[in-house]
Amino acid sequence: MAKGISIHPAVDRGMKPAGKNFAGGTLTCHCSDKKVTVKIDAQCAHNHVCGCTKCWKPGGALFSQVAVVPRDKLKVIANGDKLKVVDTNALIKRHACKSCGVHMYGRVENDKHALFGLDFIHPELSSDAGWAPPEFAAFVSSIIEAGADPAEMGAVRSRLKELGLEPYDCLSPPLMDFLATHAAKSAGVRK
Repeated sequence: MAKGISIHPAVDRGMKPAGKNFAGGTLTCHCSDKKVTVKIDAQCAHNHVCGCTKCWKPGGALFSQVAVVPRDKLKVIANGDKLKVVDTNALIKRHACKSCGVHMYGRVENDKHALFGLDFIHPELSSDAGWAPPEFAAFVSSIIEAGADPAEMGAVRSRLKELGLEPYDCLSPPLMDFLATHAAKSAGVRK
């Protein structure tokens, strides 16, 4: 049953190990022309699949894939004028292409925050081989808030484990599913 669950296109068929001495590449948005291009001069760290409702996910994916790189190793090199912050009130300022909607990077501007100095990226936006693969799954219960069926959470967690991605939540998974189901119902996503 778990094998039929699609987590994310970049991990569903298995993951490749990080390239030896890989030192970065470029990320591009999904526009057909005038693509936003971001250059990364480092290997990513803490790559994971994320179930939160803030991260950009490709169509049909239950999870996003997100990692971090040092802020000084990220540079927008083409069509930066197409970028706009999705939610100016969020801790992570996610810079998305105004045309295609793809989140190109996220930045923590609060210099008092523990994540200041790290930028969040979606490695699957790169055609360069060698990025470190996802290591775990975060905010697993949050996919319910995006419309996933709470009854399928056991199968989702099983699939994550089959892929080698340990699923993490705060509190116990059933309690987090309960809290997320309540949030989804309050938001009108679930009945």
